[in-house]
Amino acid sequence: MTSSSVALTGSIVALITPMHEDGSVDYPSLRKLIDWHVAEGTDCIGVVGTTGESPTVNVEEHCEIIRVAVEQAAGRVSIMAGCGANSTHEAIELARYAKKVGADSQLQVVPYYNKPTQEGQYQHFKAIAEATGDLPVVLYNVPGRSVADMQHDTVLRLARVPGIVGIKEATGNIERAQWLIREVPEGFGVYSGDDPTAVALMLCGGHGNISVTANVAPRLMSELCKAALAGDVKRAMEIQFRLMPVHKSLFVEANPIPVKWAAARMGLSGPTMRLPMTPLSQNLESVVEGALREAGLL
Repeated sequence: MTSSSVALTGSIVALITPMHEDGSVDYPSLRKLIDWHVAEGTDCIGVVGTTGESPTVNVEEHCEIIRVAVEQAAGRVSIMAGCGANSTHEAIELARYAKKVGADSQLQVVPYYNKPTQEGQYQHFKAIAEATGDLPVVLYNVPGRSVADMQHDTVLRLARVPGIVGIKEATGNIERAQWLIREVPEGFGVYSGDDPTAVALMLCGGHGNISVTANVAPRLMSELCKAALAGDVKRAMEIQFRLMPVHKSLFVEANPIPVKWAAARMGLSGPTMRLPMTPLSQNLESVVEGALREAGLL
């Protein structure tokens, strides 16, 4: 399988959702972030995923963030709309809205908390694809958050369902990713969801990185992905070594706590998050700032 057979490749930012001090969504800052990512070379913008605080925005806000992102992107960059839910019906409704307002693809996470079986996961994603497959579906496996883990054979079954075009593989397990890359059908994208191991996944034949780090280093992440996808190991690893402290520091507390602080420190948006997310612990601020400085981002 070659990268050219997959429609979407490269650096896909898992975008933060900027918020005002009162906790309301800061749409002007969201628009500015999208313009910045376009200018910095991000290939696709993923909105209202985990990093975008999807668990704490309400349905109306969730839909409006997608709508505003599509409107601001104005075709300059593709928009991947986070539409995941642990209710199949809700996931379908979100995806239908995303399609209506012009999103380019949908990210659908393994249902969290209710722990579906492998058959349950298959039926969930199959139902979504059958209802909304004209909006390409990217699966999202992140057992560290969802608890339920989509197994290899389930991914291969789903990869043959029309409308399901790829997977965000966020376990960080490179052997597991290699088996997927080896066995998925031609044209099915395998994307990293783990910044520290993303370069390895791409050098093994993966197709891109759905990235937290890209929030603060979009140009570097774009260049890293381009180099890795072209097989330029030397250049890819030069950038990776520069970004490793950033990858590490952005997970010193639960995502998106550190990246929201980092974005605020860089003047990109405010630091506000909604409970139960709380501000970065004061003793860790110097850790995140140090990593940003080491990478030349401050």
